[in-house]
Amino acid sequence: MGNLTRAMFFPFAWFKKGLPAQRLTPTRVLFLGYVVIISMGAGLLLLPLATTGSGISWVDAVFTATSATSITGLIVLDTPNDFTLFGQLVILGLIQIGGIGYMTIAALLVIVLGRRIGMQERRVLQEALNLTSPEGILRFVLQVVTVTFIVEGAGAVLFTLRFWGDFEPLYAIYHGVFHAISAFNNAGFTLFQNSLGLYQLDVLINGVAMILIVTGGIGFLVYDNVVGVIRRRHLRLSVHTRMVFTVTAVLIGMGTLVILLFEHANPRTLGILGWPEKVLVACFQAVSGRTAGFGTVDASLLTNSTLYFVVFLMFIGGSPGSTGGGIKTTTFGTIVMALWATMRGHRDVMVFHRRIPADTVAQAFYLAGLAIVFVSVATLVLAFVEEQQFLGTLFEAMSAAATVGMSTGDGASRSLSASFSDGGKLLIAFLMLIGRIGPLAISIAIVGGTQHARFRYAEEKVIIG
Repeated sequence: MGNLTRAMFFPFAWFKKGLPAQRLTPTRVLFLGYVVIISMGAGLLLLPLATTGSGISWVDAVFTATSATSITGLIVLDTPNDFTLFGQLVILGLIQIGGIGYMTIAALLVIVLGRRIGMQERRVLQEALNLTSPEGILRFVLQVVTVTFIVEGAGAVLFTLRFWGDFEPLYAIYHGVFHAISAFNNAGFTLFQNSLGLYQLDVLINGVAMILIVTGGIGFLVYDNVVGVIRRRHLRLSVHTRMVFTVTAVLIGMGTLVILLFEHANPRTLGILGWPEKVLVACFQAVSGRTAGFGTVDASLLTNSTLYFVVFLMFIGGSPGSTGGGIKTTTFGTIVMALWATMRGHRDVMVFHRRIPADTVAQAFYLAGLAIVFVSVATLVLAFVEEQQFLGTLFEAMSAAATVGMSTGDGASRSLSASFSDGGKLLIAFLMLIGRIGPLAISIAIVGGTQHARFRYAEEKVIIG
């Protein structure tokens, strides 16, 4: 492979030369690549033409670049007022790169240039795209890019048509494109001070945004399977696809009902609305609160019960290979089915008349446990250092780790993180980076990969419960 092709996959090639080959695993390549992208984004945001007023601190620049690249949406500066058009375009570019993955973009450029992709680069792509094997990886990359721009394009057109009456033509188009990209990539960035609060009861805005959020959050693996069935490359929908659809539908339905239950009488949120409007607003919070972070109500006005329930939704998040974060719908579904099998005394975990491998079940519990540890430790540190209200701090930490972006706010139009110290902001930024790459991948990168034991000790039972 030529130097140009390799440079696309390894933008930190100068750093790579100093590392032994066996230490630069695909996961570490992915991690370092995101660090480089964030650094470049932060550098652009530090330029005087990126911000209005007196500029931006390096901590706020790193925080904003991380939030955009990790498609989270937590903000410490007001996006429409504190950033110029150039700064907003930098944020939008980072959202797009973070959404479909910088490795996908690099692979696309290599394909366009007619270059070959080596095995090392295929392994990195496999890790970045959550694929089980490198087979058909170039076809998958093209499919990811095609789906992304078709869906974003359709969303941009619909948003633009709605904004046409509210803004001048160029501004209407810009707002349409910006919010379509932000919604499909589950980023949560908006060009309005109160997120989408101005369009709380607008059926078109709510409907298009929810469709974009869901289509971005179900994952490109699902699209590949559905297209494969349509084109007869696959005989039927996979267990993965059916689990994603099932868990997503259950979470949206259950989330809408629970938010209605907790908020229907709250005069600061849904209490003043009629029932059709209550359902619309509750459904939007259930969809957006799980992965995207847009809001049509002020999260700080929600009841504590609702906030804690949304923490649960954020913890689950989107699906593997998607623009959403969290432990993922399939992880949650596997854990639920494993618990159900244990309650019934079954040794095997069955889903849709198929047996889930034991190592997959173990990974699901490991991933959930690791995510809980990350968020718990971060919350304890932030609660001690920042001395903010505990539930709001937990909400912020989970929102960062699950790359959601919803926040109880700092009393202005910014996230609660805006009131944190520089150390607190950097901790939240680190959580966002972990959430984008995945705690499981991070742990593998630290340990250095899977190591298979060459022997087994004698078995002895311990008493539990």
